[in-house]
Order: sequence, then C-alpha cells, then structure tokens
Amino acid sequence: MLNSKTFHQFDPNRVPSPCFVVDEVALKNNLEILQQVQQASGAKILLALKAFSMFSLAPLIGQYLKGTCASGLNEARLGKEKFQGEVHTFSAAYTEQDLAEILKITDHLIFNSFNQWQRFQPLLQAAKAERPELEFGLRVNPLHSEGSTPIYDPCAPGSRLGIPYPEFQQHSLEGITGIHFHTLCEQEFEPLSRTLDVIEKEFSELLPKLKWVNFGGGHHITKPGYNIDGLVERIKNFQQKYDVQVYLEPGEAIAIHTGVLVSEVLDITHNAMDLAILDTSATCHMPDTLEMPYRAEVFGAGEAGEQAHTYRLGGQTCLAGDVIGDYSFAEPLTLGQRIMFDDMAHYTMVKTSTFNGIGLPSIAVWNSVTDEVKLIKQFGYEDFKMRLS
Repeated sequence: MLNSKTFHQFDPNRVPSPCFVVDEVALKNNLEILQQVQQASGAKILLALKAFSMFSLAPLIGQYLKGTCASGLNEARLGKEKFQGEVHTFSAAYTEQDLAEILKITDHLIFNSFNQWQRFQPLLQAAKAERPELEFGLRVNPLHSEGSTPIYDPCAPGSRLGIPYPEFQQHSLEGITGIHFHTLCEQEFEPLSRTLDVIEKEFSELLPKLKWVNFGGGHHITKPGYNIDGLVERIKNFQQKYDVQVYLEPGEAIAIHTGVLVSEVLDITHNAMDLAILDTSATCHMPDTLEMPYRAEVFGAGEAGEQAHTYRLGGQTCLAGDVIGDYSFAEPLTLGQRIMFDDMAHYTMVKTSTFNGIGLPSIAVWNSVTDEVKLIKQFGYEDFKMRLS
C-alpha cells in the first residue's frame, strides 16, 4: 500500500535520476502532529539524526522540535552546527578523542556502560566544571523485547545496548541525572506502554532521583491511527509522578510518508522472467529492503502477477542479491522510464553507500502546495573517491 499522499501528482522527470525527493509540506504536517504532542504532554521531542539528517530542512524542523539526538561525534557536530535546540548524544562506546570533542557541544551525554562512565571521570568532571549545564545519563536495558525483527531488537538476549537492572545495584549513581531506554522500531503506543510498566517496576527506586528520562525512538506517532491521546496521558502521568522531564527521539515519525526515490530503467532482460535493471540499487540506496527486510512500494505497480506485466527490479551492482523485488505493471516497462519508490526519506539518505562505485542519488525538495522543486545536492566522482585512499 502506498503511504505518500502527495506524490501521486509528482512528475519524476522533473529531477535527475536517481534522486531522493522530500515533500516539505508532508514533513511540516508530521512536525505539526509532534508539536501537538509536545504542547499537550510537556515532553520534548528530538530529531534522531540517525534516521533523517537532511540539514537543508533544519530551519523548518527547528520551528517545531526541541533539538537533535546523535549517535556519536559527527552527528553531534551536525546537530550543533545545522540544527536548533539541544543536542543529546548516545554511543555504544566512545573513544577518548571523540569524547573530548563531544563534551564541548552536547547537552546530554549518555553512556552505555558503567565501565565508560567511570573510566572517563576526569574528562567528564573537567567538562562539567567548564559547562555546568552538561547532563550525564545512562542507557538502561529493561530486558523487555517488543520488536519482531531480531536485527532491530535492542533488548534481545546478548544485546550490547543498555545496562540491565541488576548492574545498578553494584554502582554509585552520583553525577547521573537521567536514563535513556529504547525498545521500539516503528511501533504503536501500546508497546511503549508495556515497556514503561517494566521500567517503572524495575527502576522504581531510581526514577524519583532523576531529572529526566528519555523514552528513545521507534515511536510511530505520525502514523494514521496512532493512539496520541494515550501517549500524551502516559507522559503527563509519568512526569508528574516522578517530577522528571520526558524526552522522545523519533526518527521515522518525523520523515515518514514524506519522500520518494526516483529511479530510471536502464535495461530490460529475461532469465526465467522479465528483469529490469535500474540506476537505483537495493544494497547502495535502500539497504533496509535487504536488512529488515521489507518491500518498497512502487507508484503504479502491484504484486507479481497482479497486473499484466511482471518484472524483477534490480540494481547495477555485481551483488547477485541486489534485487529490490518483483512488481507488476499495467503496461510494459520501457528504457528510460522513471519509477518512483514510496516512503524513501527516513533511513535511506543516511544509509547510502558507493559500493561498486555506484553514484549516490541526488537530493531534492518539493513543495506539494506550490509545486516548486529545488535541487539541493548532486554527487559525483569526488564523493566516491574521498571515501577511499
């Protein structure tokens, strides 16, 4: 099912191919929903840069959200330099060199282990003395799985992410002002509510001593039908009960249903079935179709056999598995024909690679109200070469 509501009227021939195109109107609609949640609940919502780092839209995002969350030094720098508001940083582990730089720019610094929290105390205390507003936190692992895909389950047995509750009995929490947890992946309110039940039970003694609690990401708040009233009420009750500031840091909820990936048919061949080679690659440009995995929907296409002409769509690389999927079309595909993949804003641009020397897609912004298209960036040989040596 196609999720983007505005791109049915977009002409893919207006941009180079391949090209990510984001509708700033659809993005604004998502931001307005998130703003309503902030205003009604008192929570602060941050943009997860790991999902959507399109800094050309930072001025728009900054009108609504309270800041960004980063997964390390580079994202923290981007959040500080290009976006407005707070910068929160979490990493599974920090190098001393990176940490020294992060401490200059982040507002919240979250550790994944007591080992690192204790190891870097001299550095942390010096930074705190220079920047008293700096806050330190720990990521907890509630050992409560809500995800159905193991690769995206941070609470699976043996997970390296977060500190299990028993470890908290053995360590001092002096200097810690907040905790962070993350259990969701594109999920509804109910899995969050169940996670909070576990958090409140296991960390009941700790919560009243904190200043803030970060509920992490994976919240599908802007998906139609999401229980926003339930989320708002749970946040309000949680903040009042423990006298803490709640943070949310969604990524996909901000950019979901806002973008497409334009591609072009380069060749059509046959091997047991019709094959269409595109200038878009699954492994280079939409790796979640292989990792999740999931089916990327195509405008005007159906399931294999649903319409008259079925093709297997694949990329230019030498990877045999560089296959996007099997799709059917009402009319035969032709060389040079443009194809649009739906919902290609979040976790796409941030994951692209130049494997096989395949070029990176251009990036464009479209306004579905004014119909204006702005080509933001194009990539070439230098972008490929500069990643190598």
